[in-house]
Amino acid sequence: MIKLTWALVADRMDEWTGEDVAEGVAVLEAKVGAVVDASGMQEQAVRHWRTDFLSPVVESLRTEGAAALARGESWSKAAGPFLACASPVA
Repeated sequence: MIKLTWALVADRMDEWTGEDVAEGVAVLEAKVGAVVDASGMQEQAVRHWRTDFLSPVVESLRTEGAAALARGESWSKAAGPFLACASPVA
């Protein structure tokens, strides 16, 4: 079991618990993407946010995060105002 938690600084926090890292990545992308899309930022700012903050964290979770979790270790990554962490849970 994996617990994935994320925070958008000065805005909100959320979490997901499940078995599969790929599913966690999808949930993370969908939920954070929805918040960014609904933020009222101009389209260019939304693209910048997704490219510079969301994508690096998501890619790190897919690679380094998945490997760490497979070893029973925790993982975390921050990019700008966005932080995510994942830990194995019993």
